[in-house]
Amino acid sequence: MSTVTISAAEVNKLRQQTGAGMMDCRKALMESNGDFENAIDYLRKKGQKVAANRSDREAKEGVVIAKASADNTYGVLVNLSSETDFVAKNEDFITFAQQVADIAIATKALTIDDLKAAAMDSATVGDKLMEMVAKIGEKLDISRFQHISAAAVVPYIHSGYRIGVLVGMNQAANESIITAGRDVAMQIAAMNPLAVDADSVAPEMIEREKNIAIEQIMAEGKAADMAEKIAAGKLNKFFKENTLLPQAFVKDNSKTVGEYLSSVSKGLTVVSFNRIAVG
Repeated sequence: MSTVTISAAEVNKLRQQTGAGMMDCRKALMESNGDFENAIDYLRKKGQKVAANRSDREAKEGVVIAKASADNTYGVLVNLSSETDFVAKNEDFITFAQQVADIAIATKALTIDDLKAAAMDSATVGDKLMEMVAKIGEKLDISRFQHISAAAVVPYIHSGYRIGVLVGMNQAANESIITAGRDVAMQIAAMNPLAVDADSVAPEMIEREKNIAIEQIMAEGKAADMAEKIAAGKLNKFFKENTLLPQAFVKDNSKTVGEYLSSVSKGLTVVSFNRIAVG
């Protein structure tokens, strides 16, 4: 048992740096004989222990942060997950998620592992995540991470950090294009399209939808050649309803999303998008 004397100032300093509780900070300093860096390591290890003990728990709550670089040519989506909605609404939790997104932009991390290994306040994002686990006592993780590069990338966060969207467009950012990107991002958040257009839909999905349509039509007694023709029409309707550019624009149903973008700037279109929803 350590006999070192730990002052309230030392405990508070550790608490300010790690966010851990007062009693946890005092115990960490006692166990580390007053060594500040060892006390931080102690708290991180405690976080790993909490994470291991709760590894079978489901972390289906959390927040999604969408951010773009200053020049709007690169953007990220970071889903920081938690076990409970109570934690997801905690300001420290949200601030940490935003800081992680900033680091993702600064480092242009390609994967979750890259992001966790990135430097953060003389440690790594992964280390700081373990400190958060120790502080909060829940299973937390960076569960999903996506990024886009394009001539213009517009981020959008919907419904209290529950849905995040990135829209990549083919023309450089200016005020009108960013506004259009945000409008389209709101459409994506609400309608959850499968792809940008028919050409972007995976061939196996097209084949599956076509086969389902043919089976339904033939079950109604139609001949095979007639079923093929009717299925083609059903497939076109499927693309119109489930891909972005041909969808009716939610803010003006008289035009499609593609027509809306052309009205903003000739030739303007979406080249890619990403959407992450909590849960």
